[in-house]
Amino acid sequence: MSMEAYVSEGMFDPRRIATTLLTNADDLARTAGLGKDAIQRAVRVRQPRTQKRLRELVEVLNKVEPRFGSALVAYGWFRSEPLPGFSGQTAMQLVQAGRASDVLEYIDAVDAGVYA
Repeated sequence: MSMEAYVSEGMFDPRRIATTLLTNADDLARTAGLGKDAIQRAVRVRQPRTQKRLRELVEVLNKVEPRFGSALVAYGWFRSEPLPGFSGQTAMQLVQAGRASDVLEYIDAVDAGVYA
């Protein structure tokens, strides 16, 4: 799904993301490593930290969605599949720890055949 599908009024919209992923706001917040009020209060949704985490989540999902065929399956991978070379951590755990760039680099390396 394109990035624009997750955006409303120039910002990542947690409701749109949650709807696409068939989840709720609390689950989405937890997945992104945010407190639930970070995506329930309009003023907090606009905060740079909240937008950064939502953007990172969407970037990773968009990068792997073609591999899995749907955003929902990509979301399942994001939350539950341990990544080789990261001590059994999932993409979700790495993004929560501020390591989204490592996840994106890993995906690029897999796509290039490095980890095939």
